[in-house]
Parts: sequence; C-alpha cells; structure tokens
Amino acid sequence: MTDHFDDERDEIIDGDITENNDSNQQDDSEYEKFCFLCHRPESQAGKMIELPNNIHICNDCMQKSFDTMTQQMNNGLNLNDLLNMPNVSMINLGSLQDAIPHPKKIKKKKEAAKPAIDLKKIPAPHKIKASLDEYVIGQERAKKVMSVAVYNHYKRVATDTMDEIEIEKSNMLMIGPTGSGKTYLVKTLARLLDVPLAIADATSLTEAGYIGDDIESVVSKLLAAADNDVEKAEHGIIFIDEIDKLAKKKNTNQRDVSGEAVQQGLLKLLEGSEVEVPVGANSKNAMVPMVTVNTKNILFICGGAFPDLENIIKERLNKQASIGFYADLKDKYDNDPHILEKVTVDDIRAFGMIPEFIGRLPIIYTLNGLNEDMLVQILKEPKNAILKQYQKLLALDEVKLDYEEEALHAIAAKALEKHTGARGLRAILEEYMLDIMYEIPKDDSIGQVIITREYIEGTGGPRILLRGQEIPLLSVQ
Repeated sequence: MTDHFDDERDEIIDGDITENNDSNQQDDSEYEKFCFLCHRPESQAGKMIELPNNIHICNDCMQKSFDTMTQQMNNGLNLNDLLNMPNVSMINLGSLQDAIPHPKKIKKKKEAAKPAIDLKKIPAPHKIKASLDEYVIGQERAKKVMSVAVYNHYKRVATDTMDEIEIEKSNMLMIGPTGSGKTYLVKTLARLLDVPLAIADATSLTEAGYIGDDIESVVSKLLAAADNDVEKAEHGIIFIDEIDKLAKKKNTNQRDVSGEAVQQGLLKLLEGSEVEVPVGANSKNAMVPMVTVNTKNILFICGGAFPDLENIIKERLNKQASIGFYADLKDKYDNDPHILEKVTVDDIRAFGMIPEFIGRLPIIYTLNGLNEDMLVQILKEPKNAILKQYQKLLALDEVKLDYEEEALHAIAAKALEKHTGARGLRAILEEYMLDIMYEIPKDDSIGQVIITREYIEGTGGPRILLRGQEIPLLSVQ
C-alpha cells in the first residue's frame, strides 16, 4: 500500500517538473539566443548549437573551433599528449556556468504582416495639442508644429507598406532659451502617446574610438526604454538635447571629435539605417551582446538653446539697406523678444551646423522666452503645477495651502532675475516653503496657510489660520 502511494507521489512530482519545464521553454521561446563566443543573436548568426548548462554556440564559431583543432592535429599535436600534460585538463562545462555573462533578453521580432501601429488609434493633431495644453503653458506654435509632425510620422509608420508612395521622415529641430520647456514638451508628448522615449545628451557623444559615448548609444538608450523589445523601439522617439554643442569649432586646427564628427555620424541615424547597438551598455565590448535596430521609423527630435544665435540673426537683418529714407536703425532688433522666430537655415549653418545635418531636420521651430505672466500661469494652471504639488503635500497633513495673486507675481519676478526660465520657480518655492513644511506638522491646530507678497519680499510672513480662527504671524521661525 505504501509503495502504491509512493509511486503516485513520484508521478505527481514528475508531472509538476514537466509542466514547469514546458512553461520555461515557452517563456524562453519568445526571446533570442546569443552565441556564447561571439555574442551575436540567433537572428544574425542562424540556428544555435545547444550545449549543457544553457550554453549556445553558433555554427560559425563551432566550425572555427573544429578548424583550429584540425589544424593543430595536422601540425603534429597528439590529443593524448595534450591530456597528459601537467596542469592541463579538459574543460568542465559545469564550471563555466558562473563565468557565463547573463545577457539581457531580447524579444524575437514578430513576422506579422499587420502594421505595428493601428492608424485608427493615432490621435488627431488637435487632440494631441489639447493634451499638451493641459501640461504646457504658452508655446502655441511649438505645440501645433509638434502635434502635426508626430501625427504625420505615425501615419507614415502605420502605412509603411500600403503602396509605392514612400513618405519621408519628419525629424524636428527646436530652438529656444534655457528653461522654455524643450525637454518637458518631449516628455509630455511621449507620455501622452505611450511610446518609448530616450533622452540623450549630445555633449557626451564623441566620434568612434574616442573616450565618451558612441553615437549608437542613443539608440541603445531607446532599446532599454522599450524593455529590450526591438520592434517596439523601432517606433519610438529619441530626443537629443544640447544639440547646439555639436557646432563646428571655429579657429582651431585640432580634430573636432565631439563636434562636426558627431554631426557626420548622426546623419545615418537621422536618415534611417540598420545599426548594431549593444544591449544594456553604452559602448561595444566583447562581453555585451549586440542587436540590430532599424532607425527608419524612429522619430528624432533635436533641441538646443543656441546661444548667440540672436546676434547672427540681427547681423543678417541689419545687412539690409542702411542708407536712404527706408533704412533700418541699427538697434531695431536689439529688444525684439521674438527675434528667434526669424531664424533661417543659413543662420543655423553660420552657427556651426553642417548643411547635411540641417537637411535631415526639415521641421525647424522656436520656443519663446517666458515672461512674468507665463511664469505665474506655470505656477498654478498645469495639471501638475508646482503649487498644486505643495497643496497636495500639505493636504496629507490636513492643512489647506492658499496664495495671494501678488505673491505669485513676486515669485515670477524673482525667477526672471535668475534667467533660468521655469526651472527657477522650483528653487524659489523650495526656499520659501522650507520653514512652512518644517513647522506645520508640529501643530495639529493649524488649518490653513496663505502665502503673502510680504513673505516673498521678506517684509512679513505668511498668514496662518487655526481651525476656526485667524492668528496673524509675522514670520515662520
């Protein structure tokens, strides 16, 4: 009787192990195998030869190993002599298990004929702009241009194989002063569209062979953002910030490895080509698996502040007739807040960007600098406005936070003095909210805090209301 139960238990255990193995095989079947020697994926190297302990070797590497062994045999090396040599033993595959690098798994490309993006699910430009309006204040033209460009881009991706008419890429170049919302616009756009986004800094890119990140590293970041799903990454967005730092160096005889050379290297990515990128690393090396990504359907957005570009524009505009009744004054454009809107391709080329690079960014638009009224709107109107964040934090302590309109204008005026755009707002608020956030949790009787202009200007303090009555305080100590 006992033997009968033991047999049934063994059958159950064997059945569980078989089911687990089947599920593991199904999970692994969705991912590519990599060669242990050359680290190429199965899609490039072909079918793999499986060895014990989950080791895979491609046919090329296995053939090279046999050829090397045969050559040694022909040169007079006896296998028995090799085995009897001191301090030499056959390789134990089990001991290699810990030495094997565990590459990040790469999903196999699906060979489905249907497009990766459904044309009906792409939001119309006016809906994209309406969503951006909830988070971004001002910059109406920039939001309109981005909405149309992104809509056309994903229509291009969805209709890639519909007919013989090929729609070209609509890569973008945005120009605007620091703190005007370039990176924030792209982040918001990617979040609304639910597509992978990679943000790269052009200042870290160098020509291949030099210290720094290779140009392909921007695609590697996008692959990581797409959870190493190549097909998903090939429909993502790459934002290259500080692109103006790649301008050609003037009056120098040294090799420009981080300027013009990087512009040349980015040409193939912007145009669309298949590039091999490392998985889980920024640089290529022998221990990192490689995968091929096609940049044909990746939308590239480049952004930069382009300092001193205004002077180039003014110089061009002032070259118009300077003699006669219709002559322009030399200082006509000195105080023009919209001078960047008059930018042309020639101005960008004079700044130091090569013509081939500019030609692959057909959509060029500018962002306006922020004024005091826009900064006040940024403080209180967006969905995730800074003041709303503080109100949420104090609401968790059952305290209501309010503010006077004049106090907001005082904060905006201080931010304008810093010349850092919207970034200055957070720093100023952190400074004034520090004492409030520190003192409020001490007293459970406090029900409301009102930020006043006097508190911001240093001549008074915030008004603090107890639950049911008001007590004026000169300052929060």
